[in-house]
Amino acid sequence: MAGVSTDEVVELDSNFLVDVLHAKGSQTEALRTWMRAGAKIQISAIAWSEYLCGPLEPALVPVARKLLSTIEPFTEQDAELASQLFNRTGRRSRSHVDCMIAAHAIRRRAVLATLNARDFRRFEKFDLRLA
Repeated sequence: MAGVSTDEVVELDSNFLVDVLHAKGSQTEALRTWMRAGAKIQISAIAWSEYLCGPLEPALVPVARKLLSTIEPFTEQDAELASQLFNRTGRRSRSHVDCMIAAHAIRRRAVLATLNARDFRRFEKFDLRLA
């Protein structure tokens, strides 16, 4: 996991959040380190929706929410960038949500924390930064 500075924004993918909330989640220490460094921890409304689709324990939803500084909306500009990413990375079926999450992080200059780095590496050439 990449180190982050105090003024950094870390955007969580839904799978990262799921992992953190499991008792033995391997990403918990990374999140703690970022929080201690003063990084702003956020999630896109897209990834939050994925998280809420579960399966999940309803009691963990307020715990998850407390970890987040904000749940950021998906905007018209995010939609435009997501469609550009989709078209420029091969129009792969079932990849549009990844394009949306990547676009959201790119536009906010956030570091994306995901367990699916392989799926998101194709967006690094478009300025996506992965944790």
